[in-house]
Amino acid sequence: MPVTKVTRNYQITIPAEIRKALGIKQGEYLTVELRGDEIVIRRARKKWKTYRLGRKYTLEDMEKMIEESLEEALTWEE
Repeated sequence: MPVTKVTRNYQITIPAEIRKALGIKQGEYLTVELRGDEIVIRRARKKWKTYRLGRKYTLEDMEKMIEESLEEALTWEE
């Protein structure tokens, strides 16, 4: 069983063999859940919306995108 250490900033490193087995990539989001005395870390199943760079958006477009993103961010899929 792999072991990891908690740093002074309370961060941990996911061991390489676990990352490879699950295909976890840099920048992915993970959920963290407490179950009794266990910490359960799972891949977040949220799909983030993307917007094309270089396109000219109106202020109304941007406000609508922000509002939609905030609503979606509050409803994570399990």
